[in-house]
Amino acid sequence: MSGIVLYGTGSPVIVDVEESLHRAGLTLAAGIRNRPGACHLSEPARGLAPDAAGPGLRALPFLVPLFTPAQRHAAATEAAAAGFTRPFTLIDPSVPAPRSLETGEGAYVNAGCTLGGGARLGAFVFVNRGASIGHHARLDAFCSLGPGVVLAGHVTLGRGCVVATGAIVLPEITIGANAVVGAGSVVTRDVPAGCLVLGNPARIVREGIGGYKGLPVP
Repeated sequence: MSGIVLYGTGSPVIVDVEESLHRAGLTLAAGIRNRPGACHLSEPARGLAPDAAGPGLRALPFLVPLFTPAQRHAAATEAAAAGFTRPFTLIDPSVPAPRSLETGEGAYVNAGCTLGGGARLGAFVFVNRGASIGHHARLDAFCSLGPGVVLAGHVTLGRGCVVATGAIVLPEITIGANAVVGAGSVVTRDVPAGCLVLGNPARIVREGIGGYKGLPVP
């Protein structure tokens, strides 16, 4: 048996991950339906319950195609408990990866992104379509970037934070763990952990939010 397992099938963004696999010449072995509800695989028949995955599937590399950091963290934890031990890192073939890029296990970079030299992507980071990551940027584990996000050079993102669609983060800014930057915002100063910021320039509108959708990554 060969291919990649997608652990978690409840998000429509899975279609982009499938396309990245196709462009990379990789096959989809199966999707694991770790929650009840809709299965967004292009071929729903490939969706299996976790207890239906035999040793052959559990031995394969796996990706978690979920945008919400806490949900991705939960699925990755469940996958490890179920015997999946090979998190797979996938950078879409449309993205030129710098020689000096560092990527953690399980990271995913969608199509059309730009990655700066010396950048570091932590474990299970999710970078959506057309995002631009500046040189020497640091993205801690389980961060998520929405489509079209721009991170300037030397930006640091804490564990589990989200920068939503079209937001811009200026150079040398630090965004704390589980913070959320709203869509279209322009971040000109550091953002504390667990805060929601909105606007241009971005301002704190809520503190102690827990994380994206109120769900923190521990």
